[in-house]
Amino acid sequence: MNSYKEQNISALLQDPKTQREAFGEVVKIYSEQLYWQIRRLVISHDDANDLLQNTFIKAWSNLDYFRGDAKLSTWLYRIALNECLNFLNKRRAEQNLSIDDVDSTLVNKLESDPYFDGDETQKQLQQAVLRLPEKQRMIFNLKYFQEMKYEDMSEILGTSVGALKASYHHAVKKIEDFFNQND
Repeated sequence: MNSYKEQNISALLQDPKTQREAFGEVVKIYSEQLYWQIRRLVISHDDANDLLQNTFIKAWSNLDYFRGDAKLSTWLYRIALNECLNFLNKRRAEQNLSIDDVDSTLVNKLESDPYFDGDETQKQLQQAVLRLPEKQRMIFNLKYFQEMKYEDMSEILGTSVGALKASYHHAVKKIEDFFNQND
């Protein structure tokens, strides 16, 4: 979405008379890209739908705290990523799993997911991405799939641009290594 439209919607969100309608627009505009960002982290279609709904519920209930200083998209991504991290941490604690066990559980979910319709190369890419540490996985997904600028990622994740570039580089290297080992 262009910045003019985002600023316009942000202004409409501040006005109680137009808030509900403007939020409906926000849901229409951002649902699909947020869904895929969440889905790449949690893999399961059902979990992604639940987390997307939670993201919008949190955004709606915290609308008074959105001042428009940050971009609307940045604010929504931050909420969605926090929801994902909380979900993954809760799942790990409930099942008493280590991070590696959760990653292999996610790979198994990907392999048995009836909604996944990618070819073998896409499946291997997803498997490689799922083996990355959570933070690297988020950075890789935002940069590679969403084509997000490092400056925007920096706002969302609260990490310097230099550190993000380094993490992305390390993630790409690990993915290349994964493909080289599986040739």
